[in-house]
Amino acid sequence: MQSPILWIHGEALGPANPALQAYPDRPALFVFDAELLAGRSPTTGDPATTSQPVSLKRIGFLYECLLELPVSLRKGDVATEVLAFARVHGADGIVTSAGIDPRVAAICAALEQELPVQVLEPQPFVELEERVDLGRFSRYWRRAEREVWADWSPQQ
Repeated sequence: MQSPILWIHGEALGPANPALQAYPDRPALFVFDAELLAGRSPTTGDPATTSQPVSLKRIGFLYECLLELPVSLRKGDVATEVLAFARVHGADGIVTSAGIDPRVAAICAALEQELPVQVLEPQPFVELEERVDLGRFSRYWRRAEREVWADWSPQQ
């Protein structure tokens, strides 16, 4: 790819995002997924797989993280918006970071119908020996916190 666009998603909202690091001068986009925000399954639209709408607190957190990144923001169907952004920028591909949420893989598959997608692996925040339930941040943090602070000592 010579001129890709970057798709930034909710699993890599920081300056260490591998897509932003690999292509710092390329246009980047984050899409607030309208179906997910409303609590509907963005991959199937099936009302049987609905969940609670995303809280305003969570939306505010995402927005504050995004303000620190060089990204454009849109709301709607993620694949549709990413492909439209790619067309506007004459992109020959899409670069994103890997994610554990199955929606990331499903969106990548939809994008690959029109453009090549390069998925980059992020550096882990912390190396954990055992699998962690990532359904809630607090579950992850209880395990990760021990590793994060293990080698830290206050400067005197």
